[in-house]
Amino acid sequence: MTSQCILVVEDDLDIANVLRMDLEDAGFTVVHADAAMTGLIRAREVNPDLILLDLGLPDFDGGDVVQRLRKNSSVPIIVLTARDTVDEKVRLLGLGADDYVIKPFHPDELMARVKVQLRQRGSESLSLGELELDPQKRLARYKEDELRLSPKEFEILALLMRQPGRVYSRQEIGQEIWQGRLPEGSNVVDVHMANLRAKLRDMEGYGLLRTVRGVGYALRG
Repeated sequence: MTSQCILVVEDDLDIANVLRMDLEDAGFTVVHADAAMTGLIRAREVNPDLILLDLGLPDFDGGDVVQRLRKNSSVPIIVLTARDTVDEKVRLLGLGADDYVIKPFHPDELMARVKVQLRQRGSESLSLGELELDPQKRLARYKEDELRLSPKEFEILALLMRQPGRVYSRQEIGQEIWQGRLPEGSNVVDVHMANLRAKLRDMEGYGLLRTVRGVGYALRG
């Protein structure tokens, strides 16, 4: 089972290091960014499973980061903030944050909230037109007929369905599904995509999977 990746956007290095140790001890892979812009870049590069986002960042407010992320991503976002007012909480949730934790916080509380968000994301059903995925049952259907997929094909399809229309490069798919462990020059991603395309085509799912030459793959939104 691959390790889930958590992006920590936090400019206080002491807090960031504590978060990294706690998360890695819990089995997560951790990527750190110490500023808002760096965090947005890292989010595109690693496509994390969840983001822990400090609100008071040196370059711009964490609320702006939430807004920018929500333009093309549904990744769970937990905001870390010292601003404990009802108006601020309502603002953050309205911008698209999934949860917030007030500083100072107990590590056990934060870990529990992280696991809740990841569990909810992993169990939510996905649908795109007549294509449906049930991650809990590991069941895929197209036009109500079962689509028989290998575990990796299922994970790739779920990845693409979470952001229909977005083009994922081979490197991004390799990083997300194989955690970057594929050797350079490997054609494993292309083989899986070809198999997935053939299975969709066999069920008359013509054109669902789009190849952008020289860039990568996407599902038509």
